[in-house]
Amino acid sequence: MTHLELFQAFVAPAIFISAAGLLVLSINARLMGIVSRLRAFHKDKHLAAVAGKRQEALILQAQIESIEYRATKIRNAFFCTLLGTIGIMITCLILGLALYVQEALIVGVIVFVLSLLSMLIGLLFYISEVAISLSSEKEEEQFYELIDVMSEPVGEQR
Repeated sequence: MTHLELFQAFVAPAIFISAAGLLVLSINARLMGIVSRLRAFHKDKHLAAVAGKRQEALILQAQIESIEYRATKIRNAFFCTLLGTIGIMITCLILGLALYVQEALIVGVIVFVLSLLSMLIGLLFYISEVAISLSSEKEEEQFYELIDVMSEPVGEQR
Protein backbone atom coordinates (compact mmCIF):
# COMPACT_ATOMS: atom_id res chain seq x y z
CA MET A 1 0.00 0.00 0.00
CA THR A 2 1.45 3.36 -1.02
CA HIS A 3 1.23 6.45 1.08
CA LEU A 4 -1.30 7.93 -1.36
CA GLU A 5 -3.53 4.85 -1.03
CA LEU A 6 -3.22 4.99 2.75
CA PHE A 7 -4.18 8.67 2.73
CA GLN A 8 -7.20 7.88 0.57
CA ALA A 9 -8.15 5.05 2.93
CA PHE A 10 -7.99 7.44 5.90
CA VAL A 11 -10.20 10.09 4.26
CA ALA A 12 -13.43 8.05 4.22
CA PRO A 13 -13.36 7.17 7.93
CA ALA A 14 -12.38 10.75 8.83
CA ILE A 15 -15.38 12.11 6.91
CA PHE A 16 -17.64 9.60 8.66
CA ILE A 17 -16.30 10.66 12.06
CA SER A 18 -17.22 14.28 11.29
CA ALA A 19 -20.66 13.31 9.99
CA ALA A 20 -21.25 11.04 12.96
CA GLY A 21 -20.31 13.87 15.32
CA LEU A 22 -23.01 16.08 13.82
CA LEU A 23 -25.50 13.24 13.95
CA VAL A 24 -24.68 12.54 17.61
CA LEU A 25 -25.12 16.24 18.37
CA SER A 26 -28.55 16.21 16.74
CA ILE A 27 -29.62 13.04 18.53
CA ASN A 28 -28.33 14.39 21.85
CA ALA A 29 -30.37 17.59 21.46
CA ARG A 30 -33.48 15.53 20.74
CA LEU A 31 -32.76 13.23 23.72
CA MET A 32 -32.36 16.19 26.08
CA GLY A 33 -35.68 17.64 24.88
CA ILE A 34 -37.43 14.34 25.50
CA VAL A 35 -35.82 13.95 28.92
CA SER A 36 -36.87 17.49 29.90
CA ARG A 37 -40.43 16.77 28.78
CA LEU A 38 -40.42 13.51 30.70
CA ARG A 39 -39.25 15.26 33.88
CA ALA A 40 -42.04 17.83 33.50
CA PHE A 41 -44.66 15.10 33.13
CA HIS A 42 -43.30 13.24 36.17
CA LYS A 43 -43.52 16.45 38.20
CA ASP A 44 -47.07 17.15 36.96
CA LYS A 45 -48.10 13.58 37.78
CA HIS A 46 -46.68 13.90 41.28
CA LEU A 47 -48.49 17.21 41.85
CA ALA A 48 -51.74 15.72 40.53
CA ALA A 49 -51.39 12.69 42.80
CA VAL A 50 -50.65 14.88 45.84
CA ALA A 51 -53.68 17.05 45.00
CA GLY A 52 -55.86 13.94 44.82
CA LYS A 53 -56.48 14.27 41.08
CA ARG A 54 -56.32 10.56 40.36
CA GLN A 55 -57.78 10.77 36.84
CA GLU A 56 -55.30 13.45 35.83
CA ALA A 57 -52.42 11.40 37.29
CA LEU A 58 -53.54 8.37 35.23
CA ILE A 59 -53.64 10.46 32.06
CA LEU A 60 -50.19 11.81 32.83
CA GLN A 61 -48.93 8.26 33.36
CA ALA A 62 -50.09 7.37 29.83
CA GLN A 63 -48.16 10.36 28.49
CA ILE A 64 -45.09 9.34 30.47
CA GLU A 65 -45.20 5.87 28.95
CA SER A 66 -45.51 7.32 25.46
CA ILE A 67 -42.55 9.63 25.98
CA GLU A 68 -40.48 6.84 27.58
CA TYR A 69 -41.07 4.77 24.43
CA ARG A 70 -39.72 7.62 22.32
CA ALA A 71 -36.80 8.12 24.70
CA THR A 72 -35.86 4.45 24.31
CA LYS A 73 -35.74 4.84 20.53
CA ILE A 74 -33.55 7.94 20.79
CA ARG A 75 -31.27 6.26 23.35
CA ASN A 76 -30.84 3.33 20.96
CA ALA A 77 -30.11 5.73 18.10
CA PHE A 78 -27.55 7.51 20.25
CA PHE A 79 -25.89 4.27 21.35
CA CYS A 80 -25.68 2.77 17.84
CA THR A 81 -24.33 5.98 16.36
CA LEU A 82 -21.68 6.28 19.07
CA LEU A 83 -20.76 2.63 18.62
CA GLY A 84 -20.40 3.21 14.89
CA THR A 85 -18.22 6.25 15.53
CA ILE A 86 -15.95 4.27 17.82
CA GLY A 87 -15.71 1.56 15.17
CA ILE A 88 -14.71 4.08 12.54
CA MET A 89 -12.00 5.46 14.83
CA ILE A 90 -10.74 1.91 15.33
CA THR A 91 -10.79 1.52 11.53
CA CYS A 92 -8.43 4.48 11.24
CA LEU A 93 -6.05 2.87 13.73
CA ILE A 94 -6.20 -0.44 11.89
CA LEU A 95 -5.45 1.29 8.58
CA GLY A 96 -2.36 2.80 10.20
CA LEU A 97 -1.33 -0.66 11.34
CA ALA A 98 -1.85 -1.92 7.78
CA LEU A 99 1.27 0.02 6.78
CA TYR A 100 3.25 -2.64 8.63
CA VAL A 101 0.89 -5.63 8.64
CA GLN A 102 -0.88 -6.10 5.30
CA GLU A 103 -3.41 -8.57 6.75
CA ALA A 104 -4.81 -5.79 8.95
CA LEU A 105 -6.60 -4.38 5.89
CA ILE A 106 -9.13 -7.22 5.97
CA VAL A 107 -9.86 -6.54 9.63
CA GLY A 108 -10.12 -2.81 8.88
CA VAL A 109 -12.68 -3.39 6.14
CA ILE A 110 -14.74 -5.67 8.41
CA VAL A 111 -14.68 -3.16 11.28
CA PHE A 112 -15.59 -0.33 8.88
CA VAL A 113 -18.57 -2.22 7.45
CA LEU A 114 -19.81 -3.19 10.94
CA SER A 115 -19.45 0.42 12.03
CA LEU A 116 -21.49 1.65 9.09
CA LEU A 117 -24.17 -0.94 9.85
CA SER A 118 -24.28 0.25 13.45
CA MET A 119 -24.71 3.85 12.30
CA LEU A 120 -27.40 2.78 9.85
CA ILE A 121 -29.29 1.01 12.64
CA GLY A 122 -28.94 4.18 14.73
CA LEU A 123 -30.43 6.22 11.90
CA LEU A 124 -33.33 3.79 11.61
CA PHE A 125 -34.06 4.24 15.33
CA TYR A 126 -33.82 8.01 14.85
CA ILE A 127 -36.20 7.95 11.87
CA SER A 128 -38.70 5.79 13.75
CA GLU A 129 -38.70 8.21 16.69
CA VAL A 130 -39.15 11.21 14.43
CA ALA A 131 -42.02 9.42 12.69
CA ILE A 132 -43.93 8.95 15.96
CA SER A 133 -43.06 12.34 17.48
CA LEU A 134 -45.99 14.12 15.85
CA SER A 135 -48.45 11.51 17.10
CA SER A 136 -47.05 12.05 20.58
CA GLU A 137 -47.73 15.78 20.25
CA LYS A 138 -51.31 15.02 19.19
CA GLU A 139 -51.71 12.84 22.29
CA GLU A 140 -50.51 15.74 24.44
CA GLU A 141 -53.04 18.05 22.81
CA GLN A 142 -55.87 15.61 23.62
CA PHE A 143 -54.45 15.20 27.12
CA TYR A 144 -54.62 18.95 27.80
CA GLU A 145 -58.14 19.16 26.38
CA LEU A 146 -59.18 16.32 28.70
CA ILE A 147 -57.63 18.03 31.72
CA ASP A 148 -59.41 21.28 30.78
CA VAL A 149 -62.74 19.42 30.67
CA MET A 150 -62.02 17.69 33.99
CA SER A 151 -61.09 20.94 35.71
CA GLU A 152 -64.27 22.79 34.67
CA PRO A 153 -67.00 22.98 37.31
CA VAL A 154 -69.52 20.16 36.94
CA GLY A 155 -72.34 22.36 35.65
CA GLU A 156 -70.18 24.01 32.96
CA GLN A 157 -68.78 20.94 31.19
CA ARG A 158 -69.35 20.72 27.43
